[in-house]
Amino acid sequence: MDCRKSQRSVSSAQFSSPPLKILAAHLKRCKKPAGDSASFCLAVTGGEEVAVSLVWMQGRVIEVREERDVCLRLTDNSDTFTVYGADKVPKGKPCLEQGKYVMVMGIVLSCNPEPILHAVKITNLSDNPAHKNMWNFEVDDIHKSIKYTQNLQEFKE
Repeated sequence: MDCRKSQRSVSSAQFSSPPLKILAAHLKRCKKPAGDSASFCLAVTGGEEVAVSLVWMQGRVIEVREERDVCLRLTDNSDTFTVYGADKVPKGKPCLEQGKYVMVMGIVLSCNPEPILHAVKITNLSDNPAHKNMWNFEVDDIHKSIKYTQNLQEFKE
């Protein structure tokens, strides 16, 4: 894990929508569109695509590497993902430790072979197991809503 890859500034991100709750396995399926887009595309039901640039992910810290930046490697049980700049963002209780269950809001830098984020916010969720237990349900629910919203937009056009 090379922490020097995180050169993208948080201020360069366009925060035009809330972060998308997503699992690492889903994020790996995103594609980079042609052109100079700062976002990636996730295919949803009906052949539609959703732009993905800012995400909300949760997982257990499996590695902490302190080089130029603090980098975290996490798993959400669907796959692993890497977070750069973890020491430069607001954090709640100490969360830059192996074994902690955390929420990461971050800008997507890459989707495959493994998702890579630049951290915007990190929160330690370890104290309440409900956060981990409910995470897959939350992600499933929002993705059903995205599909529903996409279908509603077709009727409006």
